Amino acid sequence: MRLKAIKLAGFKSFVDPTTVPFNTNMTGIVGPNGCGKSNTIDAVRWVMGESSAKYLRGDAMTDVIFNGSAERKPVGKASVDLIFDNSDGTLRGEYAAYSEISLRRQVTRDGQSSYYLNGTKCRKKDITDIFLGTGLGPRSYAIIEQGMISRLIEAKPEELRVYVEEAAGISKYKERRRETENRMRRTNENLERLQDIREELERQLSHLKRQADAAEKYKEYKAQEREKKAQLQALKWQILDNDYRQREQQIAQHQVQFEAHTAEQRSADADIEALRLEHTDKSDEFATAQAKFYEIGSQIARQEQKVEHQAQMALQLDQEMAEVEKSILDTQRSLEDDQLQLEGIVEEKLMLEPELEMLLAGEEESTEALAVAEEKQQGWQEQWEQFTQRASEPTRQAEVAQTRMQNIEQQLSRLQQQISRLQDEKRELAENPELEEIQLLQEEVSEQEMASEGLQERVDELQQQVQQNREQLDARRRQLEDGKNQLQHFINRKATLDALQKAALGEGSEAVSHWLESHQLSRKPRLAEQLHVDEGWERAVETVLGDYLQAVVIDDLDPTQHWLGNLKEGQLALWQHAVEQGQHAIEQGQHAIGQGQEAVEANSLLSKVRSEQDVSGFLARVKIANDLPQALAMRSQLSGDESVITPEGIWLGKQWLRVAKTADGEGGVLARQQELETLEEQIEELDIQVEEWEVDLEADQLKLRSTEQQREVAQRELQQASQQLIHLKSQLSGKQARAEQFALRSDKLDQDIAETRESQELERESLEEVRLQWQEAMSAIDEDSGQRERLLAEKTQVQLALDQARMAAGQNKDRSHQLQLQVQGLSSKEQGLNQAIERLAAQMQRLRERRDQIAANQQRDHSLDLEELKAQLEELLEQKLSAEQVMQAARHALESVDTQLRQLEQKRADAEKKALEVRNELEKVRMECQALDIRRQALVEQLQEAKLSLEQVLETMPEEADPDIWQQELQKLAERIQRLGAINLAAIEEYKTQSERKVYLDAQHADLEKALSTLEGAIHKIDRETRTRFKETFDKMNAGLAELFPKVFGGGHASLELTGDDLLDTGVAIMARPPGKKNSTIHLLSGGEKALTAIALVFSIFQLNPAPFCMLDEVDAPLDDANVGRYARLVKAMSEKVQFIYITHNKIAMEKASQLMGVTMHEPGVSRLVSVDVEEAAEMIDQ
Repeated sequence: MRLKAIKLAGFKSFVDPTTVPFNTNMTGIVGPNGCGKSNTIDAVRWVMGESSAKYLRGDAMTDVIFNGSAERKPVGKASVDLIFDNSDGTLRGEYAAYSEISLRRQVTRDGQSSYYLNGTKCRKKDITDIFLGTGLGPRSYAIIEQGMISRLIEAKPEELRVYVEEAAGISKYKERRRETENRMRRTNENLERLQDIREELERQLSHLKRQADAAEKYKEYKAQEREKKAQLQALKWQILDNDYRQREQQIAQHQVQFEAHTAEQRSADADIEALRLEHTDKSDEFATAQAKFYEIGSQIARQEQKVEHQAQMALQLDQEMAEVEKSILDTQRSLEDDQLQLEGIVEEKLMLEPELEMLLAGEEESTEALAVAEEKQQGWQEQWEQFTQRASEPTRQAEVAQTRMQNIEQQLSRLQQQISRLQDEKRELAENPELEEIQLLQEEVSEQEMASEGLQERVDELQQQVQQNREQLDARRRQLEDGKNQLQHFINRKATLDALQKAALGEGSEAVSHWLESHQLSRKPRLAEQLHVDEGWERAVETVLGDYLQAVVIDDLDPTQHWLGNLKEGQLALWQHAVEQGQHAIEQGQHAIGQGQEAVEANSLLSKVRSEQDVSGFLARVKIANDLPQALAMRSQLSGDESVITPEGIWLGKQWLRVAKTADGEGGVLARQQELETLEEQIEELDIQVEEWEVDLEADQLKLRSTEQQREVAQRELQQASQQLIHLKSQLSGKQARAEQFALRSDKLDQDIAETRESQELERESLEEVRLQWQEAMSAIDEDSGQRERLLAEKTQVQLALDQARMAAGQNKDRSHQLQLQVQGLSSKEQGLNQAIERLAAQMQRLRERRDQIAANQQRDHSLDLEELKAQLEELLEQKLSAEQVMQAARHALESVDTQLRQLEQKRADAEKKALEVRNELEKVRMECQALDIRRQALVEQLQEAKLSLEQVLETMPEEADPDIWQQELQKLAERIQRLGAINLAAIEEYKTQSERKVYLDAQHADLEKALSTLEGAIHKIDRETRTRFKETFDKMNAGLAELFPKVFGGGHASLELTGDDLLDTGVAIMARPPGKKNSTIHLLSGGEKALTAIALVFSIFQLNPAPFCMLDEVDAPLDDANVGRYARLVKAMSEKVQFIYITHNKIAMEKASQLMGVTMHEPGVSRLVSVDVEEAAEMIDQ
């Protein structure tokens, strides 16, 4: 890797965009003093991440921005691009594929600095990570300044040792050792302080433990008491709930009974109505039968009269007439009875109708009364809501007044304390201020501020390190995870390809595998594994060799004639290995045309194959064509044993063509074999890389934990220092304030005391006013309490009146319903009697007509034949007997219906009575149920006030809970709480806090002891590593110095020597012997000799880990021409491997450069660049 170019814009004196190209490995930058040559080196250092303005020859980072000149204005930002040529792949990892890397940094006037990598914005860490392991960096040894040479020349042995340590990379070990020792010292101090705190804390915990135990018992007893009370209320609720449910069951039973009786009453009414209709029908039947009986009797009588003598006829007619008259009288009496009964029913109806009207009116009145009662209940509810809303205001006023009284009392207490404090202060004014203490405190504050600033810087630095370590650890984890995923992908891919390759090579046949194992041939290679085919021709070789690719390569085929009989089934191919033939085949296959072989062999498929096996017999006579048209064109030129094939495997002879296509997408055997070999290499490399990443990850984790521990220690120290500083400042401020106000305070104290007492009086007056407001509010609350009781009493009266109104309305409704049913029954009877009267009147009319007919018959029937009359008489007697039976049956049926009707009326009256009794009982149970519900709801509200739900209490309550036992338990808990005495509830939390602190302190004590042991081990490890690395680096530097010193001096000898025996602190001296002089230290040499010796030492350090390029800033300034020549020749020799960019004023050094870059300043304050290729210029001169 080499630096290709630097692009500057607005950076220091390079205000215009300027590109500094580096086309050779020896580039010299020349120009007058102050023209901006060294700004190019500063630009490189700045882009590589330099964060200190001091190393950029400035005071602030914004100093790198062009600040203007006499003719130009300042610019707003500066930017520098470094272009690297990475074609040799020096940068590894994800940047190895880039042949050119571009790094850019820019800064604006507001101090915002940005980094870019290949045009993409990135972090500073990404820039520094690129150069890890390359020897490049903002302060690396790749940038050598004249100041570095001067420091080496004047360095003492102890100072020179620092350069060896930096080259060995052990300066960080020394810093770690120093930090470790400081941490050990602080750890011991912390252990002592921690032990004192633990002892004091143990004493406090013993006292707090007793208070906390008592407080825990108190809380436990109170919790049990609340639980028992809640459960007792729940038990009472259960009892009331059971009673309530029993009442509900009774209500349901009574309701069912009431409905049953009502249904029975209605059923009886329906049956009575049906029987009355049947009674009417039976009465009609009886009247018809009776009329027919009487008519037949009349006919018999007439017929008998016809039989007897005329006298007897007349007598009979007289008797019949008498019977008719008697029937008329009987009918008349029945008609009169029915009319009397009808009059009684009408009279009873007339008597019932006023009562019914009165009951209906009472029902309306009771309904109105019920509405009035409900309206009163609603009115009471509104009054209750208005009262509760109004009553809350005095309560709020009382609470506000109470709060104000407490505040005023507290204010009075504070004022009294203030008066006491002022009086005490007035007494203290007689004492003189302690000025000496103020002076001492000021010194302590100054020292503490310096210490706190140092600790804050340390904490910030450690915090930044922690953040950087975390970012590095996260990146390392992602890198490791990606590597493992990639490795697993390669392994899976290889396994898949192995399986496919085994199947393709016939290794899947059990019979063949068993045969090969039995003859120790299973581990022999297959022919396909020993063929290396040029990319793109795998398919062609597979097509020609075919199954022979599966052939097992053995040393000799002769022994197999005795073995083949053992192969029962399967396909097998064997290939005899012949090294000489294989080598001949390789020679034939590689560049046969250049070695004098025939042109046909160079154009054969054999030229695409490299192998130890001789496959020329298969491939030498097979020509190759790039595509099918070319192959078809070559076919006419083929001889009998020649053929031609394309990369796709299309194989043609003079008279034949063969194509082999595969269905899978995994490629052929040879392509698969090459991919397997590539995968094996990738897996091996990636496996090694993953192991290295895991080691790096563990190192990063250890580094992060170490840095975090250092940060925590620093934070604790900073916190302690800050607290101490605050304490000191507070003391100092207090003393200074007392000293400054001493003279003024004495005169003002009396005034303050008077004002405070006046404020007391005002507060007392306010207290009295507020107390009056509180008393008024409490009086209002008391008045509201009486009104509350009155309203609650009214609620009971209103509720009772409402219940009575509901009961009266129900009773009136039932009574009016009963009367309505009774009136309906009388109306039915009245209708029946009217119908009976109409029938009797009709019967009376018929009897009278019969009487008239008899009288006419007496006049008409005197001459009838006697026998005929007797026969007619017998017939009529039989009809009379039948009519009498029918009449008797109708009479019995009518009497039966009358009996049933009377029974149903009695049944209806009984049902009506029972329904009334059940209704009264139902109303009673309902009232009891409402009372139980109110008591039950009151218990639920009490639980809700305690922030509990009834369901929650019932779920957690034991099954064996009993009210009496629970009441006894509550009494016992109250006695236990009383026996505990005074309780400090804060002791629980305080004990818990102090216990946690004790555990934390114990763990901290153990951690400190463990950390102390770890630190001691770390120091021993650091010392071992330091000695080893120092000795190895010292020897390498000594060897490099011994090699380079004769080159820069043209002879002589130089070496490094240790000034002591302990490798941890020994100094380093440079012993030099220039040609012709004695061996001496560098301090005894001349100025030029010192500079040359220092240059040799610097280059020996550089050779330990050479960077891709090296920048030298006027290193040759103190040298004469002869020494400059040797210096330039050394640089020239080293430039074969390392790119050198050096700033010089020496002509000899300029001559050695392959490219000269001139920096001029034609315009004051603005640098410009002139580039000259020395070699090209020399060629132009020669021409």
